[in-house]
Amino acid sequence: MRGNELLTIGELAARTGLSVSAIRFYEGRGLVAPIRTSGNQRRFLRSDIRRLSFALIAQKLGLTIEEIATELNRLPHGRTPTLVDWTRISRHFRAEIDRRIALLERTRDKLDGCIGCGCLSLKKCGLYNPGDEAAAKGPGPRYVLSEPVARETLPVRPEAR
Repeated sequence: MRGNELLTIGELAARTGLSVSAIRFYEGRGLVAPIRTSGNQRRFLRSDIRRLSFALIAQKLGLTIEEIATELNRLPHGRTPTLVDWTRISRHFRAEIDRRIALLERTRDKLDGCIGCGCLSLKKCGLYNPGDEAAAKGPGPRYVLSEPVARETLPVRPEAR
């Protein structure tokens, strides 16, 4: 297959591992835009393989279809994106991945200790969150959802001493 050939929906499904119905779903959400033949059949650019692959990865990372569409809308329409185009979108997407990794790491590191919920219902919480100091940082699990706080300002767990 040459770079300028168009793909049928079946060929695109075979290349991406998606079902035809999934490709139609993504089409309906604006992630890909097929070209219609004179017989009204869908034809896709080869670059749609990458767009759909990006969508699959982004969904596995927890992005919504709307967030994925926003990212893909940064790419040019009607032509195959260049390396510069993909570099621009990946730079923006990389920042979101870094934010999610940081949240996952904070959750992993604090899940067995104080997550800053302000519950004060566990005997332990009196050690981690005396006087419900986490409440001053806002509602919910502040030590996990908040940006990292300097280490010396966090309560020290007795077992860490």
